[in-house]
Order: sequence, then C-alpha cells, then structure tokens
Amino acid sequence: MALKTSFRLMGVLGAMACALMIASCGQNKVADKPPEPGDTAVARVNGQVIWASDVKREAVAQGLISEGEPLDISSEVFRQRLDEVIDQKLLAAEATKRKLDKDPLAQRRLAAARERILGDMLVEGVVEKAVTEDAIRKLYAEQQKLSKRSEEIRARQILVGSQAEAESIKKLLATGASFDALAMERSTDQATRFNGGDLGYFTLDVMPEAYGVALKDAQKGALIGPFAAEGGWVLVKVEDKRVEEPITLEAARPQIIRFLTYDQVRDILEKLRGSAKVEMMIGKSQELPAGSAQEPASAPAELQGAAPASAPPPAAQPAQPAKK
Repeated sequence: MALKTSFRLMGVLGAMACALMIASCGQNKVADKPPEPGDTAVARVNGQVIWASDVKREAVAQGLISEGEPLDISSEVFRQRLDEVIDQKLLAAEATKRKLDKDPLAQRRLAAARERILGDMLVEGVVEKAVTEDAIRKLYAEQQKLSKRSEEIRARQILVGSQAEAESIKKLLATGASFDALAMERSTDQATRFNGGDLGYFTLDVMPEAYGVALKDAQKGALIGPFAAEGGWVLVKVEDKRVEEPITLEAARPQIIRFLTYDQVRDILEKLRGSAKVEMMIGKSQELPAGSAQEPASAPAELQGAAPASAPPPAAQPAQPAKK
C-alpha cells in the first residue's frame, strides 16, 4: 500500500518534501509553470501541481533509477512513486495545518533539509561540469596505459578424492577417453562437472596457490597433474592461452563516473574546509598518521576509499569460471 510505503520513507525524504511544500505554499501560480523544459503535469493535490520531474526525483532518491535516467510515466514504478509523492504532500499539508512547522524541532529539521538540498545542488552542478564524456575517456585512456594485461588460461578440471583415482583417470585419458565425459562422470566438483569441467578463462593470480604453481608454465593442449588441492586431487587440461582482454570503456564507465564524482566532491570540500573557520567543540579524535587523508564526511559510502578504474576485480574461485 502506497501510504505504508510513504511512512517507511518519511525518515529519509519526508523532511525534504515538507521543506519544498512549505516553501511553495501560496505560490500555485508559479508552480503551474513547468519547472523543467518539456516537463509534464501528472497530478494536482489541493490545487498544487505535481510534475513528472518531481516523481523522477523521488525515484532517484530511492535508488530506483540513476540521475538523468528516463522514467516512463505509464510504468508501474512511476505510478507507485507518484502515489508516494501525493501522500507526502498530503501529510506535509496536514502537518502545516496543525502548525507543526512552527515547532522549534521541526524548524531545525527543515533548516537541515534545506542545507542538504542546497549542498546537493551545488555538488550536482560542479559534478555536471566536471564529469564530461571527454573526462571519462581521458581517465579511461590513462588507466589503460597504466594497466598490465596478464595472460589468461582456459582450462578444464577433474577433481577426485584420491591420488590413485586421479592416476587411474589419467591413464584413461592417455588411451583417448574424452576429458569432458570423464569430468561429468567422475569429477566431484559440482560447479564444473556438468560443463565438462570447464573453468572458463582465468588469470593465475585469482586461482588457489596449487593451481598457480601447477599451471605456471603449462602450454596449450597440456594435461597437468594430478596435483593436490583443496577438496582432493586435480587433473587439468589446458585448452587455450591468450593475453587478457582490456576492460571496455562502457564496462568501465560506471566506476569511472563514481571515481570522478568522488574526486570532485573531495576537491570542493577540501577547498571549503581550507577557507572556513571550523572549531570542534568535542574531544579530538585519534590523530591520523602523517600523510593520510580523511575522507569527506559527506562522501557516499561506496566511494570512500574508491580505487581508480583499473582496480582488479575480486578473486574468483576455481569452481566458478571468471570468463567465458
């Protein structure tokens, strides 16, 4: 139910909705003009127009779409968010009617919401000017120059419980038995056995040490093992070797944008803090080591300590092929 959802969101968005509603009280004539070029009026609540951009902003705030991403007004997501915006306006109007906006606590919360909105708008404007297509492509090119392309191996494996069983399977392979068929029949690795033991393409740095040692100098077409590994004894057939494909611009784009955005947020906050007089009224926190920089308090959690676009992906398990 939309009203129930609206209550759940009040802690995050309610103060902002109240601040905007109160600021526009008595200004319905102004509100009747589209706030953005091409905007569409989608509802009217007690004479106050709700625009498609208002609903899209709510969807962005909830993380349902990205900033600038289109949202079809005929979609279910739009309809649900529209109901929530209507609920927020009704609740805010009732709160104003009861003069809750005059309460000192409400005034402080509304002021805090106003400051956050203005700060967000400042950051958005700075980021919009800095995070351009040219900046994205430039950072991508720089990272490609710095990144090292490793050798990738494509291999299949058969994992069994004992060395004797592995040696027995190796003898069958020497007589011409199918590696794929034996993997499906004898391997105990449930993640790969039904794919004929296929591990896909991987680099040795993401594999357990035993695989890295055994496959270090392996050539295409070689049968390696058996060697001991976690879970038993392994036979590996090397099917292909190639130079690692570089990440494409489109695949790297989201991470590059996050990195550039964070870089701009950090830069503007450092400048503002450097020119402001900030007096801490509480005890000093533990001193940071020389040369370390504390992340801005307002930086998004996922961007604090963000790595450049060339940061390597998390290590893959041998039973879960990294690439196909």
